[in-house]
Amino acid sequence: MLKGKVIVLGVTGGIAAYKAAALCSKLVQKGADVHVIMTESAKQFITELTLQSLSKNPVYSDTFDERDPSVVSHIDLADKADLVLIAPATANSIAKMALGLGDDMLTTTLLATTAPIMVSPAMNVHMYTHPAVVANMNTLVSRGVGMIEPGEGLLACGYVGKGRMEEPESIVQVVERFFEERDDQQSGAVERRVAKGQGHEAVRAGRGVLSGKKVLVTAGGTVERIDPVRYITNDSSGKMGFAIAKAARDMGAEVVLIAARTDAPLPEGVTVQRVESAKDMYDRVMSEFTDSDIVIKAAAVADYRPEQEAPVKIKKNGDTLSLTLVKTDDILETLGQRKTSQLLIGFAAETDHVEAHALDKLRRKQCDLIVANDVTVAGAGFGADSNKVQIYNADGLVRDLPFMTKEEVAVQLLLLAAERIPVKEAESWK
Repeated sequence: MLKGKVIVLGVTGGIAAYKAAALCSKLVQKGADVHVIMTESAKQFITELTLQSLSKNPVYSDTFDERDPSVVSHIDLADKADLVLIAPATANSIAKMALGLGDDMLTTTLLATTAPIMVSPAMNVHMYTHPAVVANMNTLVSRGVGMIEPGEGLLACGYVGKGRMEEPESIVQVVERFFEERDDQQSGAVERRVAKGQGHEAVRAGRGVLSGKKVLVTAGGTVERIDPVRYITNDSSGKMGFAIAKAARDMGAEVVLIAARTDAPLPEGVTVQRVESAKDMYDRVMSEFTDSDIVIKAAAVADYRPEQEAPVKIKKNGDTLSLTLVKTDDILETLGQRKTSQLLIGFAAETDHVEAHALDKLRRKQCDLIVANDVTVAGAGFGADSNKVQIYNADGLVRDLPFMTKEEVAVQLLLLAAERIPVKEAESWK
């Protein structure tokens, strides 16, 4: 996947800069044409000669060191790049990118390029979770920059926690998958990706930007019992909610998934709580709501339930059977009334007047965002692996997404959510 790809590798000034040598070497071995830009601080940890020898290309560090009079170096690199990869990316370099500064060779190249950008953060665990750093990463993600989440372990500073730059082998795999997906998109092979069950890789979704956040997701269709062998339910498969849970997990969040009836395989790496009825789901959601940062109500919860559940099977007797149905507790509306700092996202599965119904639901339930789709459209309804949705806020349409896999829809939704999470002031300047 990397043969002939031009990758601009930005190396910034952290101890993890030593990993840039292995990363550069592995990219070259895969056939990539690697051009390295180093910051002045990076040269305190690794030499230009090392990276020049490995890349087989000149290494750049000075904006004014113009070696070829026929081009402007930072513009030339920006134009020919298929990908710009910053590894390691320090807190300082991330802040510069977020602010749009251009005070050295690397930042001016970043401002000039239209190529995709990936960032592999590396820093102390407390720096990585600092609200200012998190806000800067969220800003980059909202602009389409991919975040390669750092690993956990013993850091150079002696702390143990998250902040280790991802290993070069893993970064190369991420880059390969990125180009595979991009080439798929450019060739129009959406159907093949759906069949393979592939969505956007988590790195492209902003891996790590939800670190330290709790995301509460509901999925599946609730079951309202008529008697021990009969019930009322709906066609929800749970796939959309599961895709959201997996994407949130891959972005670094603590994920609690409250799942009703579904035949889809449960996602790994998240806390799953199984429920059956609307009442069960109401109780579980309320117990998890207070300390959640983002709540996404993707479940199809019954609006009505039988007034009485028969203790034994109802026998056939007569030509008709009458059931009295009563309203269930409205979970989304209750959350809208109780929310404080939580970001609340609802879903609206509609069959007509989609926008009007979705906006009405958003306002009545006091959601921050609502995801609407027309379930009568082939490939966008219950049970499908793809979806076509519109995302609204109180001001109207925020994003009109084309047909995508549900994994890709989940990524786009969580990117919007990440932009809107308020920073908790009490934690701002510890």
